[in-house]
Amino acid sequence: MKRRKVLLIIAGVMLMQTPFTVQASMPVPDLLPIGQLKLDKESSGESGQVSGNSLEAGAEDDMETAQDVLDGDAIGSSAILISDKTAEDYELAYERAKNANWGYTNLGIADVSDNLNIRAIAAEDGRLVGKLPRNAACEVIDTDDTWAHIKSGSVEGYVSLEYLLTGVPAKFKAEELAVTVAKVTTDGLNVRAEANTDSEVITLVAQGEELEVAAVEGDWVKVLLDDDEVYVSAEYVEVSAELGTAVTMTELLYGQGVSDIRVDICQYAKEFIGNPYVWGGTSLTKGADCSGFVMKVFQKYGVKLPRTSRTQANCGTTIKVSEAKPGDLIFYAKGKTINHVAIYIGNGQVVHASSPKTGIKISNVSYRSPFKAVRVLYD
Repeated sequence: MKRRKVLLIIAGVMLMQTPFTVQASMPVPDLLPIGQLKLDKESSGESGQVSGNSLEAGAEDDMETAQDVLDGDAIGSSAILISDKTAEDYELAYERAKNANWGYTNLGIADVSDNLNIRAIAAEDGRLVGKLPRNAACEVIDTDDTWAHIKSGSVEGYVSLEYLLTGVPAKFKAEELAVTVAKVTTDGLNVRAEANTDSEVITLVAQGEELEVAAVEGDWVKVLLDDDEVYVSAEYVEVSAELGTAVTMTELLYGQGVSDIRVDICQYAKEFIGNPYVWGGTSLTKGADCSGFVMKVFQKYGVKLPRTSRTQANCGTTIKVSEAKPGDLIFYAKGKTINHVAIYIGNGQVVHASSPKTGIKISNVSYRSPFKAVRVLYD
């Protein structure tokens, strides 16, 4: 901050009482990329640059992003195209946002190939309380030479410091990983094929669910529903940037009355959380699409399934979604055409290969309206 304050003092002397206009250094899309902002002084043609990704040596701790000049406003770029903020206003915005880090004061990012174990105590034999998936974020409460005390989502515990990015590396990594999401603020939000109310309703999404944003187009938000681009009304969602968080043991374990084969299949499927989604892929490690993921998981247990979600839906016995047990298949549709499949893992959740951005993940079974459920295990 010392270098920052010196620059502000010099700028203040030169530019006192002169308003600034903020304009993008490139054509501004609906969702502004992090960083890449330029402040131009209209009256003299002089300019100073504020960039979250262009830092001089020794200035890493003062790294800024687009949020530094948003002053807490919405993500939409129209709010910052023209501004009458003074240098003092920008300094206040910077002070407030410099440690925000997507809501984290001391950001940590899991630097592992699969999942990072979270333990109740700082010891290798400590009880497991959750897992931090690859590239997921956490609040680093404290560290020693070996362990980090963290909190992520609803999980608090200890992880090996060796596998955790912190400080500037964590911030840079987070800028690569942050996903812009639209949180649904009404119950039963219509998801449409096109950005108009005459378009086909593909499915309904429950209140509180988060959809990955592709773009904001006026009164509509283009979102990714698994690997499809669809639209929801901007009036009924809140758009923000988010990072992944930890998975609790409740999400990883089951209650009584579930057969060993069902538990084994679900536990096996969840070993691949965080691995990539690849359209047409069937590799659980290098990349699979939704049906390729399901096919390969069940193949390990001697259950042969066809290649596509539509043909998998014709296997086994159709059951009510409310009757699904861990290991049953849940299908989703675009209109009345099945286009996605997931494995039910209990507790109202599924594991599935969702999209190229999020890969294999856990979701609520009602993250979109289930179309049907199928049982292929008989125990």
